[in-house]
Formats: sequence, C-alpha cells, structure tokens
Amino acid sequence: MSSSDIIIFKMKFHIVVFGCAANTADAERLEGVYSSRGYIKTASLKDTDLVVIVTCMIRQSAEDRVTGLLRNLAKEKANGRKIKVVLTGCMVGMAIRDTTGKYLTRLKKKYPVVDEFLPVEEIGYEHEQLRKDKKHALVLVSNGCNNFCSYCVVPYARGREVSRPFDDIIDECKSAAKKGCTDITLVGQNVNSYGADLFGKNDGGERKNSDNKKITYVKHLGKMRIPTLFPALLEKVCEIDGITSVDFISSNPWDFSDALMRVIGKNPKVKRLIHLPVQSGDGTVLKRMNRWYTPKAYIRLIQKIRKSVPGVFFSTDIIVGFPGETKKQFENTVSLCKTIGFVKAYISMYSDRPMTLAHKTMNDDVSYEEKKRRWEILDMLINKTNLQKGTYPLAEK
Repeated sequence: MSSSDIIIFKMKFHIVVFGCAANTADAERLEGVYSSRGYIKTASLKDTDLVVIVTCMIRQSAEDRVTGLLRNLAKEKANGRKIKVVLTGCMVGMAIRDTTGKYLTRLKKKYPVVDEFLPVEEIGYEHEQLRKDKKHALVLVSNGCNNFCSYCVVPYARGREVSRPFDDIIDECKSAAKKGCTDITLVGQNVNSYGADLFGKNDGGERKNSDNKKITYVKHLGKMRIPTLFPALLEKVCEIDGITSVDFISSNPWDFSDALMRVIGKNPKVKRLIHLPVQSGDGTVLKRMNRWYTPKAYIRLIQKIRKSVPGVFFSTDIIVGFPGETKKQFENTVSLCKTIGFVKAYISMYSDRPMTLAHKTMNDDVSYEEKKRRWEILDMLINKTNLQKGTYPLAEK
C-alpha cells in the first residue's frame, strides 16, 4: 500500500452541557480545544469516539440527569462500544476543591465509566470559544463567587471569585463583533461584582486601586462593599462598533450600584430586562440564606432602578421550601412578587447540596408535596399569568 492509499481516521467528539450560561461558555471553549487537537465535532452522541460532559450540581435534579446519562454510557461500554468519557464542570470542580479527597473518591466509585476527570480551570481563556450562535456571544467576565449563600454550592464547585483582565474581555467582545456577533451577554456567577478582586492590597491590608490610592468602600443594602469595575466594563462594551445589544447574567442586589444604574439608563444597547435574584420575600428566611438585604430594601432597590432606567422589566430567582420556611413566610414571598410584578421567575424547590452551610446545620424539613404546592402557586402567579398576557415577550424587546 502506497502512502497515498493510507486513510487517516480522525477522532470524533461530542459535548453534553448541563446547567447555566457559564457552563455553555465553558463548553464552547472546550470545543475549541478539542477541535485544535484535530478532533471532529459530531452532533450525535451515538456517533462519537469521545464524549465530554459539562456537569452542573446546583440542584440534585441536575446531578440526577448526569447520573442517568453516565449509566446509559456504562451499559453501552459493557456491550462492547469503544468510547472515552470525560467528566468536567462543577462536579469535578467540587472534587478538586475538596482537600480531603473524599468527593473525588465518591465520584470515581459512583461513575466507573468515566475515563478522565477534567477540571475546567485547566482550559485557559486563551482557547477560542467556538460559538454555535454566530450572532450572540456569551463572554465570561469572572469565575466563582465569594458570597457563600447558605444553600449555594457555587463557591465550592467553582471556587472564590476570579475576574478576568478588563482588556482581555473587551478584546474578546471586539473579536466577536468583527466575526458578525451583534449581541453580547456578559456572564459571571456574580457578574456585577466584576473587578472587585482586581484591586490589590498593600502590606497593611489596606486596599489600593491601580493608582495606589486608597479605595473608598461604599455602603449598599446594609453592607460595606468594594466598588466594582462592572459599570465601566458594561459601558465600554456598549461602545464597541457592531454591537447592538448587551445583556448580563447573573447580577446580585448587593452590587447593583448607582453607577451601574446610570450606565444602563444612558445606554439603549443594554437590554431592559434585568435578572435580579431575590430568592425569598421573607426577612427571616433571607437571613438564614445569608442574603444581605431585607425584603423592603430589595423593593426599594427595584423602585430606584425603575426611576433610573425607564421601561425596565425584572426577572428573578426564587427558592421555595428552604429549611424551616413556614407557610406564612412563603406568603410573604407571594406578597413581594405581587408588589414588584416580575415578568419571569426561575423557581426552584430547595435542594440539599453538599458542603453548604444549610447542608451542615439545617434540616430539609419541608415536604416535597409542600414544595411542589408552593412552586405551582408562584409559577401560576408569575410565569403562566405573564405568558397568557404576553408580558414576557414584550419585556424581551
């Protein structure tokens, strides 16, 4: 056989993504990595030599979907199929941050079908995201979270917040625009705290900015906070030629500053649908969640944003059935939702997550039936009602 008769078979890969926009952006970066290695992307899980699973563990239901997929792949392997399985995402992130090694041991025992556990942090931002959507770009501005809400696994799965360099983000947005993207979504677990960690400290522990001037902390919703760079970043993205629409997820109330309101108000490119998680409308529940505001303070913030940004709409995240949540406390959430008039709510039933404060100190004592009842009440109040009225499509314009 001559060299011209040699056929080179290229390995095919397929990526399965569970979870949030950050996981989707990570998957796009992983696609760039494997493509650069000569792998060919395939649209079918059945027609691949390598499957990469980007995991989510924000709720047990997300973990269960990963488990179901891995069980099916294990059966196929047992029947003779040759396929490499790579696990990455939040479940692996949790494993590498567990210094005891117990969680990784548990994963290996539970999922023997997995050939490689890949920390997504090993895939640097220098790798280009291969975006399926040619008009809309998800751009990661930071990874991780410092807030440690008592129910949330993100600080354990993704680590402490690390912001990307300002100029790197702007360069990526400009590059996306040159390739035809018109819509940008800035993504972070706490996107509007972007840049707080970029301010250094001197030897005395006093925070300084890049000009070595002392940083003046600001009080917001009862907490002293470091001013963030997110308003400046958002404004700079709006200035990029070719970009016509800018969005950001997910923001948190404690970093929604006056400066951010001003930037949104004067830039029509920024979408008028703002996602601002509230989680609960009861003050006692919010304290136990380690959320840094009262229901009244959250409502005042919404009112302030409405004055600064005419025509704004709000969507939110809500957890029902948090440990110890009484029917009266749930009714306070219903009351807050009626007061604000959210156009969309992502409602979840509380799910016990490993390593969190709630897991360590609280009993998951609200029955599934009661959680489901509360979920249905809010879904009807917000989502189904707005769908019937056509309010939510209006908010997206």
